[in-house]
This record gives sequence, structure tokens and C-alpha cells, in this order.
Amino acid sequence: MTNPAPLNRALLSVSDKTGLIEFASDLAARGVDLLSTGGTAKALREAGLPVRDVSEVTGFPEMMDGRVKTLHPMIHGGLLALRDNKDHQTAMQEHGIGAIDLLVVNLYPFEETVAKGADYDTCIENIDIGGPAMIRAAAKNHGAVTVLTSPAQYAGLLEELDAEKGTSFPFRQRMAQAAYARTAAYDAAVSSWMAGAAGIETPPHRAFAGTLAQEMRYGENPHQKAAFYHDGSARPGVATAAQHQGKALSYNNINDTDAAFELVSEFAPADGPAVAIIKHANPSGVARGATLVEAYRAAFDCDRTSAFGGIVALNQKLDAATAEEIVQIFTEVVIAPDADEDAKAIFAAKKNLRLLTTGGLPNPRAPMVAYKQVAGGLLVQDKDTGFVAADDLKVVTKRTPSDQEMTDLRFSWTVAKHTKSNAIIYAKGGATVGIGAGQMSRVDSSTIAALKAARMGTECGMADTPAKGSVVASDAFFPFADGLLAAAEAGATAVIQPGGSMRDDEVIAAADDAGLAMVFTGMRHFRH
Repeated sequence: MTNPAPLNRALLSVSDKTGLIEFASDLAARGVDLLSTGGTAKALREAGLPVRDVSEVTGFPEMMDGRVKTLHPMIHGGLLALRDNKDHQTAMQEHGIGAIDLLVVNLYPFEETVAKGADYDTCIENIDIGGPAMIRAAAKNHGAVTVLTSPAQYAGLLEELDAEKGTSFPFRQRMAQAAYARTAAYDAAVSSWMAGAAGIETPPHRAFAGTLAQEMRYGENPHQKAAFYHDGSARPGVATAAQHQGKALSYNNINDTDAAFELVSEFAPADGPAVAIIKHANPSGVARGATLVEAYRAAFDCDRTSAFGGIVALNQKLDAATAEEIVQIFTEVVIAPDADEDAKAIFAAKKNLRLLTTGGLPNPRAPMVAYKQVAGGLLVQDKDTGFVAADDLKVVTKRTPSDQEMTDLRFSWTVAKHTKSNAIIYAKGGATVGIGAGQMSRVDSSTIAALKAARMGTECGMADTPAKGSVVASDAFFPFADGLLAAAEAGATAVIQPGGSMRDDEVIAAADDAGLAMVFTGMRHFRH
């Protein structure tokens, strides 16, 4: 293991040619011989740089539409040969294999091709074979060979050459680790895409990958290290958003902002403005309105205390009137599809407020995979994209909900989907008026939601609790009638729940006795 390792010969073969000419020019100026392939060689040659085609080295032309060009002992021998192994050196001399000290490869844009919705054959053609093979070979032999897999690494190599007159082992080791991570992520993307294309729901091996987007000061708590990785998907949200102001998002900010935006995306902009306020991954208030500012006020009124320091998500372009309302209290993050210049100017005076714009809303019914780490493994499932249309609801009580009750029932059911279990949601007039979340008992969630509704009434100067005349949603069935009766006592007039309990008949009878209308969805929304 030589330290530092000399850099006399480099092979460059890149799809992303960002910074290529400047980088290769610097290498050539240092006396490095350049080898290259296809389009990369053409770009270097057109820039006036001395470059030798790989086909000259291998004695074989590029063939089969470029599928075969670097898969050859003259290339892989130059990458894999151990410089301090006499047998390896003898083999190189006997076969005329020249050492390759630097490999610069970035792969065919497979992930980008899939993200664009390309057809099957196009995706297949964008699976790189020679690139990963060379990368893995160079990375294995990092005792002598340096491998770069991203234009972002070019500057670091040049600085290393200036400092070391070669490359140090720690530098080569870091680049090798990054190289293996890149090929692993690439293979993960290919295997996940192919599983979907082949309809394989539970492949025997499953790989997940991400690209570092942000190192964080800490995770959920200061003693936990954390980082944020992008998975390469184009789904609008916190990972793809533009941040217009404010300090970097924290671990908890990102988690809560994602929860808020996924919730508000359930409400199509064409159906009117909607706002969700999130605190600790649970909604503190959600509302629809004739205008965005009306929706925000209604969401804020649901739980004014919890809204402080929360996350605000909007389903339409943020305007000045809404921005003026939001800045009346401290808010961590605001996320919206867009924001007008007046709104941005209002937020600019609040340096600790982060504004994110996404350019659109995610499709709440688009299939996705969700996973969670447990000791010794991963739990993998489909994302909850369940949707219940009005025609899917089954009225099970003597009384049928009114049109307004039915509208509010479907609204509250949507909010319950995004609230930690056990979840109880009171709603009236297109807005939540009481939320009970994450309790071990559904009765406790009902009680907390009713208490919050009563507090809302007091804080908003109402004559009575807004739970009176509201509807209530439960994310899972009522195993006993007590939770439903707690809602009735609070003043709810209609209930939406999945049904399916052994005591459904008892619960339905209790609803009838209380004069409640109740509908079953046939679907539950546990969220742990």
C-alpha cells in the first residue's frame, strides 16, 4: 500500500459531464494520461485535450450499442492489479496491461429515467453494467486506485493532489466507501423498480437507498446524531421543496412538515382552500374555507395553544392575507405549493420562520412503500392510500346523516387517517373542533377531544362547546359503546367509523338510542 499513491493514468467515462472539461484539463496539466469512452472521449477531444480511446487499449471496438466497451482484462487488470504483488506485476508485463490510477465514472441516469415515467425498454437500456463493474473493481483496489463517482468530488481530488502530490490512503478509502454506497443505491433503485414492474410485492431481498441531503445538528433529541437523505423520487414535499428563508430544518421539522403536507394534499386545490397545522406529527387543527385565510383561522381556532411553534401546510398558493395571519404567532415552518411575492416579503421579517414551496401537491393515492426499522429487521408495507368515497359509506343507524353531516363526516375521516391512533376527530362546518390522538384507550381519546373542543369554545368566546352539533370520526371501530356514548355526551350528532367489531350491534343500538346517525367505512386507518 503506497501512500501517497501516484496518479499517472486516468480513465474517465461519465454520463453527467458537469465540470468534466475543467477537471480533465487540470489532470492533463499535471501530466496525467487520459483514457476515455464514447461521448466522454468526444467531449474531451472537442475541448482540445489529449485523450486515448479505451477501444485502442482493448483492441476491440465499442459494440452492441455501447453495451460492451470496458468489460475487458486490459481495463479491469489495470484497475485490479496489486502494485506490490510480483505475480500481478508479471501478468501486467506479459499482457501489456497498463495500470489505471484514477477511475472517474458516474452511471447511466437510471433513477432519472424512471422518475420521468419512461417505458420499460428505455429503463432497461439505462441500467449501467460496465460502470458499476469498474467502480467496484477500483474501489476494491483502493490501496492504490482512486475512484470518483460524482462531479462533487472533483475539487476534493485536486486539493488532495496539491497537498499530497498524489492521493493518501484515507482519501482513497473515503472515495471507495462512497463508490460502494453509490453502486448499492443504484442496484437498490434497479431492483425496486423491477420488482414493481414485475408485480413482485414481497421480493426475497429488499434494498433501500438514499443520497445525503443534509447533516443535522442532532435528531429527535440532542444526544442523537441524524442526517436527511433523499430517495430520488420526484414526489412533491419536504425533500423536493425550495426553502426561501430561515435556518436549516431539523429532524423534527422535517418529520412534522412531511406529516402536514401529506395531510393537506388530501384536499384538492380545485375543491377549495385547505390548511393543516401540525404539532408533533399530529394535527392540532385542519380546516377548509372560502379563502385560504379563512381556512387558516378555522384551523388555528381548533387548538390555539398547540398551534404555537407548529407547522402550517396549505393546499394553495400562499397569499399576503394568510401570511399576515400566520405571523401573528411563532410558527416553525410553512409549506405550500407556491407563495406570492407579498407573502414572501411578510415572512422575510421573521428570520426564524422557514418557508418551503414545492411546486405542487403529492398525489395522496399514488402507491408508495413505507418502512420502519425494528430490532433485527425492517417492517415494510404499502403507504396508506386508502380512500372512501361517499358511495362507499354504509348507513347503519335508523337516522341517515344530513348532507352537511355527510360532508363533515368525510372531512373528519380524512383527518383521522393522518392522526396517531387511537384517533378521535370532532368536526363541524369543514373544520376540526376537537382532536384526541395517540391514546391507549379510544375512550380517553374521545374525552381529550371533547375537552379540547370545550377549550376552543372558551378561547373563541363561544356560548357553548363547538362539539355540540359536530360529527365525530374514529380511525378504528368502537369495541364497546362507551367511546361512542362519550361523543354523544359531548354533543356529536353523527359518527363515522370502520365497523367490524364483535359488538357492532351493541354500538349501533347505542347510537340509535342516542339519536345519532352513523356510517361504516369498511376501512380503518391505524397510524402508529
